[in-house]
Amino acid sequence: MGRELGVTEEQLRDLPRYRESEAFSEEERLVIDLAVEMARIPVEVPPELVGRLRKRFDEAQLVELAAAIAWENYRARFNRVFGVGPVGFSKGDFCALPEQSRPSPPP
Repeated sequence: MGRELGVTEEQLRDLPRYRESEAFSEEERLVIDLAVEMARIPVEVPPELVGRLRKRFDEAQLVELAAAIAWENYRARFNRVFGVGPVGFSKGDFCALPEQSRPSPPP
């Protein structure tokens, strides 16, 4: 689906380094920054980021972006609980994973 909407192979490959990659526009970097902040626990989107987003997007666009990001976060977390894996819709494609280690669970 992403490819049909214009996501390039280079963007998929460079996603872990999106801030430095020339494959992303400033607008795309802002949206990814929002997605990163919304995936954190707890969610605390910095006011500075909200200000930069408001300079590029109107209220309706921000609501739509936040809703789409929240929905994908929900789906990803829900699927993890039940071990839902790929079902063959992306043969030959890949999904960029974050380049970070998981924190250890509390004792």
